[in-house]
Amino acid sequence: MTLPMHQADNLLGHYKPVTDNPVFNDQKLKLGIFSSNCSGGVIMSDAPTDFRVTWDQQLEIARTADQLGLEAMVPVGRWTGFGGNTDFNGVCFETYTWAAGLAQATENIGIFTTTHVPTVHPIVAAKMAATIDHISGGRFGMNLVMGWFTPEMELFGKKQLEHDERYAYGQEWLDFAMKLWNEEGTFDVEGEHFTSKGAKAFPKPVQDPRPALLNAGASPAGQDFSARNVDINLIALPTEEAPAYVKGIKALANDTYERDIDVWTYCLVICRETEKEAKAAQQAIIDAGDWPGANIIMDVLGIQSQSFGSQIKQFQERFIAGWGGPNLVGTPEQVAEQFHELSESGMGGAIFGFHDYAKELKEFGAEVLPIMQKNGLRH
Repeated sequence: MTLPMHQADNLLGHYKPVTDNPVFNDQKLKLGIFSSNCSGGVIMSDAPTDFRVTWDQQLEIARTADQLGLEAMVPVGRWTGFGGNTDFNGVCFETYTWAAGLAQATENIGIFTTTHVPTVHPIVAAKMAATIDHISGGRFGMNLVMGWFTPEMELFGKKQLEHDERYAYGQEWLDFAMKLWNEEGTFDVEGEHFTSKGAKAFPKPVQDPRPALLNAGASPAGQDFSARNVDINLIALPTEEAPAYVKGIKALANDTYERDIDVWTYCLVICRETEKEAKAAQQAIIDAGDWPGANIIMDVLGIQSQSFGSQIKQFQERFIAGWGGPNLVGTPEQVAEQFHELSESGMGGAIFGFHDYAKELKEFGAEVLPIMQKNGLRH
């Protein structure tokens, strides 16, 4: 088929396809910033902090992370807060436009969106993704979320699907997007959830065959979706449980789908000059915690998601301090050692938040990263 010049440019090499998104580099433990686009970040607490969801702070955080050589900025997609005392995440930048802005403002770091697939049509998502991939020069990635929080689905007039059906919907959504990113001509779609006549999308993404993909599914259906489709599975587990999980999902990807997958975790970092100061800072967050909001999240997760299952009550405080993820608490040496333990458990990367992102990220770069480099986790 002879293509118009404006289409052939993209398909035939005017834009050279790349696969060197920084999340695929050779660092032993990839690092990234998590949830800086939402109020509270990863902390549900009224403990005093200078962290605010302003564009000036977003730029400061992203540019600092970029200068430090971190691999990823991963936002949380939120359309409504969680209520409680603080309405956790109730102030939140939308993640596609956030990613576009930060892609233009940074040079090397991978910039992700987080997209709740029932809330964004794949034609729209595919077009926005390709646009941001061009803005970033191939540094864009997508965190795919199936839509677990029922109040958000109700905002969009969506019926909340049963757990496993959400992943079936997500598979059809992603298959549609993949065709938009890769088909040279037009095509029709006749599926259970999507129907389209004469679909096409130009330009194609810079990355070939698609932007980097992340998913946090941990249930059997979620693991299968990740193993089949994405580059990174994001999971929060006790360190002692991680090796078996990592081995299992990597085997699933290899044996069933003949592909590789990496596994990352997310966490809260509380680093201070002394261990006593770090533990006191952690306790201050917990003491001022938004327990009503935490209970809302735990109830929803327990009823509507299998990603945490029986661990919900066990990790009650970690929803206050860390959004269910592990807390890395201590001196710079101790925090670096805890990152080492994550790596030894099989994690290929860790994205994390702070109580005060802008201030503490700079301190992390000055005090923790050099130790991680000395210990061989980073270069």
